[in-house]
Formats: sequence, C-alpha cells, structure tokens
Amino acid sequence: MLSTKSITWLISQGAMDWSGQFRDDGLLLTLGSPLQPLSAPGTLVIDLADQSSIDELYGEPVIEWKTHELMPGDILLGAVEEPLRLGPGLVGMIGGLSHLARVGLAVHVTSPFVLPGWNGHLTLELVNTSPAVLRLHHGMPVARLVVFALNGPRSDDVASHPFYGREADLKSRYAAEFPVGPIRR
Repeated sequence: MLSTKSITWLISQGAMDWSGQFRDDGLLLTLGSPLQPLSAPGTLVIDLADQSSIDELYGEPVIEWKTHELMPGDILLGAVEEPLRLGPGLVGMIGGLSHLARVGLAVHVTSPFVLPGWNGHLTLELVNTSPAVLRLHHGMPVARLVVFALNGPRSDDVASHPFYGREADLKSRYAAEFPVGPIRR
C-alpha cells in the first residue's frame, strides 16, 4: 500500500491523477452526480444475457441533487465526485467508511479493485441495510481508495476500458461486455 507521500509524488510525476482529498494513506471518495436509482422492472426476471432486460432495472438518473433519501433495502449507484486516473503498475482498492457501515450503509459491495489504466469517475454501489431511511448528501465522504504498486513484470500499455469511467452512465453493461455464446472449455 502506498503512502500519501508516495501518491503525491506519483501525481507530480504524471503517473496518476487525483484532485480530491486524502484520508490517512488513501484517497477520500465523495459522492457526486449523477445518482442512478434502481426501480422495479416490468418483469420479475432480469435476463443477465440480455442488455435491454438489464436496462429495465434503472430509473431516471438524478443529476442535480443536494440530498437523497435511500430507503431500507434499496440500492443506488453513485458517481464519485472527483475523477481518478491510475497509470500502469498502479491498482486501487475501494473500502467503505466504517462510520457509515455502523448505521447500515454498505458502500461498494462488490468488486473493490480499480485496475491499471482506470481513467474517469468511479461508480459506487450504495445499499441501505438499515431499518431506517438514510439521507445522503452531495459531496459527503462515503469511501476511500488505497493505492498499491504492482510487483513483477507488467505491461506499460494499458488501455482504458470502453464501459468504465463514463461520467453520465453508471448502469451495468454486463451483457454487452460478456455476450452469451458457446461455452469454451
């Protein structure tokens, strides 16, 4: 895990970009815009091999907001306010803030890794596991990202992934990235 001093040096050398705040030896991730709520689909089954079926899960994105109430059991996708760029040989890991977990807010519940070449706004999955409604505020700290340097041989040629980091679209693109076809053995 890299220290704040190491991260600041990497930023000064152009190996990564981050304009946000630090917390201890990590980057403090704050909630920005847009928010992407999930809504009740017209069907009880979402076919994960059909992108249009997945798209039925999403309501209208919330672009301009100051507060948002997250109902018990609901999930909300939220963009991180500040963009991030990781160069070759750098990987990040997202962790929620324990203060929020203790009131029932789970932040980024799956896939905590940010791979080399990331460039854009991270998307967080926020889940309310509390029995109470949780009020979110634009710009509030919700998670942190720690940065690691990869060991061993690596490629300095990292390409940004076409589905990740797009500021205006937080939805899953699972079926578009992993089309169903013959099973390979």
